[in-house]
Formats: sequence, structure tokens, C-alpha cells
Amino acid sequence: MLERYEIETFLTLAEELHFGHTAERLRVTTGRISHVIRKLERRIGAPLFERTSRVVRLTPIGARLAEELRPLVAGMEDAVRRAVEAGRGLSGELRVAFVGESTAPVLLRAVSLFTERHPECVVHVHEAPLATTRSSLRDGTVDVLIASYPFDGMANGPALLREQRVLAVAADHPLAGEESVSLEALAEHPVVQYPAVTSAEFKRDRTPERTPSGRPVPKGPVGETFSEMLSLVAMGRGVLPVGAETRRYYPRPDLAYVPIRDAPPIRRGPVWRESNTTARVREFVRAAVDANPASGD
Repeated sequence: MLERYEIETFLTLAEELHFGHTAERLRVTTGRISHVIRKLERRIGAPLFERTSRVVRLTPIGARLAEELRPLVAGMEDAVRRAVEAGRGLSGELRVAFVGESTAPVLLRAVSLFTERHPECVVHVHEAPLATTRSSLRDGTVDVLIASYPFDGMANGPALLREQRVLAVAADHPLAGEESVSLEALAEHPVVQYPAVTSAEFKRDRTPERTPSGRPVPKGPVGETFSEMLSLVAMGRGVLPVGAETRRYYPRPDLAYVPIRDAPPIRRGPVWRESNTTARVREFVRAAVDANPASGD
């Protein structure tokens, strides 16, 4: 087994490729760095660095060792950090967001309970536009998002909301007076599309390319925001499957919402980047489930 100081010395030198700079970072002498590396090379039985008077570079064996050690060390550091967080309680900041008006009450109930349990953690609440939902999770602008499933490439927590699917159509559309419609109706009318940056799996769920029987679904124009998509529907440019709560949050005289009788419900809940599963994120998801028991899994 390698000692911690040996691993730290090796990875620092692999990054700096300079004995003097490595010694400065680790606050030891260059002689100490040389001694540790020679000892490590004897243990491995092969040179890890090529040294000249001007250049220090990794050997193929050294490069492979560095590549394999880095994620292991990062994993150990994350484990220690999570243990410290658990021991001290949750502190710091958490950035949460919601997509769509219907998810805002769910998020606010979760924030209230989480803050009650962990008052030392500051929670920032935002509304996430459709166009930035994925990028905000990837770049860390948002830690947890309350949004619709499925959300590919991300961790999806328990469903906190379920809604019947309805079809948004223009008020004077031929389907506006129907009691309900089938998913097969999508083959007969253009379907307004979500922005290109929207999760591919989400788009397949909401605006499928084919009906259950395999009939192709014609694609209508793309809307950049949800309000814009509904406006395209109202203009007669297409139809759009949405959640039943849309009737409450987007009541418009130029739109009609017709139940889709054979569609599964829409599910909404917490979404976050798997690699960002911190203690704060886990506790917030737990609070979200506890704060919304009537509609959760």
C-alpha cells in the first residue's frame, strides 16, 4: 500500500513536472521530493519520471499511474468531505430551482422544511428557463431542480407530482369540443416542439415521433419558452401535450385543454447531477419527499 504522502508527492510532481515547484507546494525540500519519488520507483520497479537537467516528464508507466490514482484520491477526498458535513451538520449554500408554475409550491414546501431542519444552510431559489435547465445543472448554477421526468443524464428523485396529460389546442380547433382524445390524434396534427437544448428523453416523452400504433407524428414549429409554445398553439400552428395543471396556471380564452385518455401521467420531482450528490442535495431531496407526502411515491 502507498502512503498518503507518497501519493500526494507523486501526483503533485506529475502535475507540476518541476521538483522545485512541487517542493514549494508541499512545503518540503527538493531533496525530500527526490527521496520520496526514488523510494516509490523502487517499490514499483520502474521509473515514473524521465529527468534531465532541463525537463521532467512522466514515463508511460508514470502517466498511467497518475491517471488511475487521480479519481481514487478525489473519491477519498469526497468521502472525507461528506463525513465532515455529516459530523458538523449541513452548512454552506444550496441552489435550487423550479421549472413551470405548478412545481413552485412543491419546491417552496421543500425549502421550508429543509431550512427548518438545517438553518445553517442558506438556500437560494430561482426559476429555471427551459433553455437553461440542463446547462444550469451541469455548470453548478443549480444544485437541485424540480422539473418533469424523464431527464436523461441526471439523477431523478421520487416523483412528487403526477398530472393527467391533456392536449392543448386552439379554442377553434376541431378537437376543442371533444370530451377526450387518444394519443393517436397526434398523427393527424402538427405538434409544437420544445427547444433544441431540452432533454432528448423528455422530448420523446412529451412530443413523441410516433404514436403507440407506430404512426409518424408531424412536427410543428419550435417554441423557445413554454408561453411561446402555447401561443403557437393558440395561433393554430400545432397542438401540444401538457399537464392538466396548465389549465390552472395558463388559463387563456384562445386555448382549450382536452384530456388524453390513454396517456400515462406526467411525473415531476427533484433532478440533480449524479456527481453532485452532496449531503446537502440528499437532505434536500429527503425534505422534498417529506414535505409533499400526498403526491409523492
